Amino acid sequence: MQDQNQDPDSADEENGIESSLADLGKAEWKAALIAQAEAHGMAQDLGARHFATFIDKKPTLLVTFETIQGVRALSETAQPFGFDMVKAQGWSHLCLLSDGDTWFRAQEVYAFFDQLIDDGFFEDFDRVVFYGAGPCGYAAASYSVASPGATVIAVQPQATLSARMTEWDDRFVEMRRTDFTDRYGYAPDMLDAAERAFVIYDPRETLDAMHATLFERANVSRLRMPFMGGALQTQLIEMKILYRLLSLAGAAKLNEQKFYKLYRARRDHMPYLRNLMTHLDQNERPYMTTLLCRNVTSRVRARRFRRRLDQLEQMAADGDFTPPPPAAE
Repeated sequence: MQDQNQDPDSADEENGIESSLADLGKAEWKAALIAQAEAHGMAQDLGARHFATFIDKKPTLLVTFETIQGVRALSETAQPFGFDMVKAQGWSHLCLLSDGDTWFRAQEVYAFFDQLIDDGFFEDFDRVVFYGAGPCGYAAASYSVASPGATVIAVQPQATLSARMTEWDDRFVEMRRTDFTDRYGYAPDMLDAAERAFVIYDPRETLDAMHATLFERANVSRLRMPFMGGALQTQLIEMKILYRLLSLAGAAKLNEQKFYKLYRARRDHMPYLRNLMTHLDQNERPYMTTLLCRNVTSRVRARRFRRRLDQLEQMAADGDFTPPPPAAE
């Protein structure tokens, strides 16, 4: 896969990685992305709905699974997620892209990873990190078996969509005829060869939590993000901790303690705070809601929390509940 004739450190190539593809149509975007990858490594079509790009840099490899639609929607430059790590860390990057949510269940993708194994591709790297979210998280876990000893970060992954195992998940009925029992099929089993795997999920999202339970393994840490909802990758990006998680994984330093230390960023993350307040209100916890609103309004300007605090203080004055004592000066 490596093009030995390319100079990966040339200034022109660096500028090529950093260029924006945001203004291009879908066909032009794909062509430009492939050309950009070929200037640094390689690109390969994998059937009608998948293709791969590879950028050859340092001996730490990030393998990401992404959708074309996600790349074009989430990145200001319409670049694959892993390109940020290429630019910031100088890592190598293998990106598998799908047109829509396919869970990367395709014979061409199986054959691609078979060939990588046969070529000893992953053996050329000191550290390998697999990453994906949702259907792409499933793929990151499933295909990590190709690189024993890798680290895997899977955000809200499905374990399988085989009706025999997960008939309770009615979100993806269009995938019921897709075979999840053949090669690279049951994602939790595919993690047995990983050094460490981290499954990130919101335990209050019932179906995501049920899938996460299926990943219980000795080498798997299930990391909970309650009150964050169903778009955890976006939340992690907005809190500016996803790249730090990947950096720690690439340095073999990621663990549960470091994740939860980074996750303290939720204390300043308004979507989380709003979800928490809604939960407390729905469960009629005015005492706890008052504490939350006091904390938030003492640190940031938040009109919704100020209005709710004013309402709670009036309720307390009317004798509806006993409020917490004022904070010590």
